[in-house]
Amino acid sequence: MGVLNRRSFVQAAGAACLANALHFSDAEDRHNAHLPRLGVVAKVGPGETADVTIKRVHELGFSSCQIFFEHLTLDDVKPLLEALSKYGVEVSAVSEHNPGPRIFNFYEGPLTVGIVPPANPNHRARIQALKLAADFARQCNISSVHTHLGFIPEDPNDPIYPQAIAAIREVAAHCKEQGRMLLAETGEDTPITMLRMIQDVGTDNIFVNLDTANLILCGKGNPVDAMDVFGHLVRGVHAKDGLFPTDPRNFGKEVPIGQGRVDFPALFKRFKDVNYAGAITIEREIEGPRQTTDILQSKIFLQDLITKTYA
Repeated sequence: MGVLNRRSFVQAAGAACLANALHFSDAEDRHNAHLPRLGVVAKVGPGETADVTIKRVHELGFSSCQIFFEHLTLDDVKPLLEALSKYGVEVSAVSEHNPGPRIFNFYEGPLTVGIVPPANPNHRARIQALKLAADFARQCNISSVHTHLGFIPEDPNDPIYPQAIAAIREVAAHCKEQGRMLLAETGEDTPITMLRMIQDVGTDNIFVNLDTANLILCGKGNPVDAMDVFGHLVRGVHAKDGLFPTDPRNFGKEVPIGQGRVDFPALFKRFKDVNYAGAITIEREIEGPRQTTDILQSKIFLQDLITKTYA
């Protein structure tokens, strides 16, 4: 698979300076309405406000985001709506994962991530949190709820599998009652396992949030080939890059776009093939000034790729 190297990425990013990336808007980014729009993952942390979070999205030059509240309540509806109107930002999905810890590795991950493991002490509370997120999304007119469902068993005869389907169906049914989609994050499952889950749940409102790196990080495949399996179901995208795991205990390493194994030009061609015109949300899972630098470099590169691919 042809992979962008760091040199080609820097050359592409160098086509425009980072200062300009702070100012071009989503409307300026898109020549036509059919083009995907770039966004960024945004978090309202403890003690923070929706206004501060959405202001940062705006200052980075984005008008779209997926948003996660560390402590989501319906009291956050009004402040979020006010901030979105104030800064001209839209939310493509409410992301919800609480409560309790999630440990992303091969040994503790199946026990702690999502709503699949019924023995997890937070199992019931997470189902309720996702239902609350659906209620919140409806009041904010946000189309989707996004989450990591967990490690869905590859073997449908595994006794945990029907329990997982029942838990996911409960959440998806509530989302459907609220007129919302449920977006399942990729990574922990092979593409065919995710497709089987979606069909077995059978509520017609579960779709795929394709994280471009997570299948690689978890050693479950690559996003280009995965499009053969569930491309028609992709309703959200996380733009991220990574390396395959070499330690049997731990996931691979997330790296800046252009340093990993994601073939972005080939992947964007697949997006065009299935007429994907939704949000492409940049995610960089580090903290500090380097995170901002990497996000802005990714923004320049990905916007150029969108323009070239969808021309």
